[in-house]
Amino acid sequence: MIQSTLAILGAGAWGTALASLARYNGHQVRLWSRSSPQTLEEALTEVELIVSATSMRGVAPTAAKMQSIKLPANGVIVTATKGLDSKTTHTPSQIWQATFPNHPIVVLSGPNLSKEIEQGLPAATVVASTNLKAAELVQQVFASERFRVYTSTDPIGTELGGTLKNIIAIAAGVCDGLKLGTNAKSALITRALTEIIRVGTHLGAQTETFFGLSGLGDMLATCNSPLSRNYQVGYNLALGKSLEEILRELQGTAEGVNTTNVLIDLANREQIPVPIAWQVSRLLNNKITPLQAVEALMERDLKLEFGDLF
Repeated sequence: MIQSTLAILGAGAWGTALASLARYNGHQVRLWSRSSPQTLEEALTEVELIVSATSMRGVAPTAAKMQSIKLPANGVIVTATKGLDSKTTHTPSQIWQATFPNHPIVVLSGPNLSKEIEQGLPAATVVASTNLKAAELVQQVFASERFRVYTSTDPIGTELGGTLKNIIAIAAGVCDGLKLGTNAKSALITRALTEIIRVGTHLGAQTETFFGLSGLGDMLATCNSPLSRNYQVGYNLALGKSLEEILRELQGTAEGVNTTNVLIDLANREQIPVPIAWQVSRLLNNKITPLQAVEALMERDLKLEFGDLF
């Protein structure tokens, strides 16, 4: 394996986990955050790969700041952030591509709970790009016997699967917090997959992507693990805590909270039905109780199971 020098932007749990995977394969890693003694320009000097693992809120400012820095010609930019921009409703890869149109952009997403990766437990992920050679380069950098990496040519689908499942993880946390049982949670996840596919295909994604690691795989991980911050939000809402209290106590960012509100704006604009996300939005904005959200979903009009997929 050719050893590379990487700059990983964002020193939170996910950025640190990605750094450990790259170092495990013998690569040189510069882990940068706003509190680093190293400047962003110093971190990006003579690197082969740039990996963005910042929070959604940090993507646009970081990309803008990098415009004044000379990057390696055609250097690959990897985005590992899951979210939607509140101002534009754009995904992280769309922001990076608009800012650096001459650079290949690769999306990295999958069922990757950072704490498990830090423990060296086995996991798999997807790296997706319209530039397959760029995706294969990233695959080689991160793949090992403890981290299996697949390639894809559907970056928007790979990204939306990882982004939208955070909304469903909040709903799944509510389901478990209310002790609604396995039947209810299975129904929720299955119907949520239909909802995510509806949004994703409307925005140009491929249907099959959502049945893979970055879609169903990621949703199963975050809907079933207390390690998921979004799951914790839903679970604690069901216990009667306020959203403000939960977010104050949470270690790290629950991107699903912002993503829910942005998706509702996008869905209203594009006229995409998103009944589960709509109830999660009402819950997060203190318009209904967790139990009322469940009742609203259960009392919807009866219909064919696959009649509203597209």
